[in-house]
Amino acid sequence: MAAGKGRQRHGQERPAVTMQVHVRPGDARRTLRAEVLEGLCVEGRPKELSPKWLYDERGSQLFDDITRLPEYYPTRREREILREHARDIARACAAHTLVELGSGSSEKTRLLLDALREEGGLERFIPFDVSESFLRQSAEAVARDYPGLHVHAVVGDFERHLGRWPREGRLLVAFLGGTIGNLKPPERARFYARLAEGMEPGDGLLVGTDLLKSRSRLFAAYNDRAGVTAAFNRNVLRVLNHELQADFDPEAFEHLAPFDEENQWVEMRLVSTRAQAVRLPALERFVNFAEGEVLRTEVSCKFHPAQVQEELAAAGLERVGYWTDAAGDFALSLALKR
Repeated sequence: MAAGKGRQRHGQERPAVTMQVHVRPGDARRTLRAEVLEGLCVEGRPKELSPKWLYDERGSQLFDDITRLPEYYPTRREREILREHARDIARACAAHTLVELGSGSSEKTRLLLDALREEGGLERFIPFDVSESFLRQSAEAVARDYPGLHVHAVVGDFERHLGRWPREGRLLVAFLGGTIGNLKPPERARFYARLAEGMEPGDGLLVGTDLLKSRSRLFAAYNDRAGVTAAFNRNVLRVLNHELQADFDPEAFEHLAPFDEENQWVEMRLVSTRAQAVRLPALERFVNFAEGEVLRTEVSCKFHPAQVQEELAAAGLERVGYWTDAAGDFALSLALKR
C-alpha cells in the first residue's frame, strides 16, 4: 500500500489518497496474451474476447462519447434514478464505506456520496478500477471535492480481487452502469457469490441493470447512426495491434450488435468482411478469419425485474429496494446480506 499524497506542478498540494495495488505492470499484457491464445487461436471454436479489452484510453473516451448519444439511454436513466432516489438508498443501507466497482470518473457516484454524507454516516470511499493512473486522478478529484472523506483507491480486477479492500463499519458496494450485464449467467452467479462471501450481515450491494424493452430501441442503442459504437468496437483491434504487434485491419471488420433472443442479450460483434489471415508476432501465431466470421467482443444482458431478485437471493442477498426511471428503462436494486 502506498500513500498517494504529493505535489502537483506549481507547488499545489495534491489531496491525500491512499492506494492499494493488486494489478502490477505487465499483468494486463500477460492476461491478454493468454486470452487471445484461448479466444482466437483455437481452431473450430467461436472467436471471443473479454469486453475489458475495449477500454484502453481511446476506448474509454469513445465509450464516454457513446453515453452522450441520443440513442444510448442507460447512463441518463441511471443518473435520473440516482437523482431521485439517492437519499432513499442512503437511508436503507446506512453505510459508512462506499465501494464503487469499475469506478471510472465516479460522476454518478457523487450523487450517492452526497446522499450518504447528508445521512451522516459516510467515512470512507473506495473506488476500485483496473487503471492505476486513471484511478489516481479520479480518486484525487473526489478527495479534493469532499474534504474529510477518507479516499482509499484499489487497483484491481473484480474477477480476481473482490473483497480486497479495508473494512470499517457498514459497507455499500455500488456496481453501476449495467456492467453486471457484461457477465453471462454463470459468471454473474460466481460474481455475486464471491462478493457475498466477503460481506458482513447488513452490508449492501447496489446494482444497476438494463431492463428488457423493444428490440428496435436496443438495436438503436448499440448500432448508433453516427458510428461511435462501431469505432469503439473496432478499437479493440487497435489494442491487439499495439499490445501484440498484430496486423489487424480494423476496416476489414464490420460492427454489428444484434439482440440474441435465446440468451436475452445484445451481442457486440466484429464481422470479417473477407477471408484473411492476421499475424500475431508476439505470440508467434496466425489467426484465420473466413468471410463473415464473427469475433464476439461483448455481451450486454437485459433483465426482467424478478430475475435480478432471484439471482441476488441465490447468493444470499435480499433485495430491499428497487427503483426505476420514469420510463421503466433501467433499474437499481439494493440488496443486503442477512
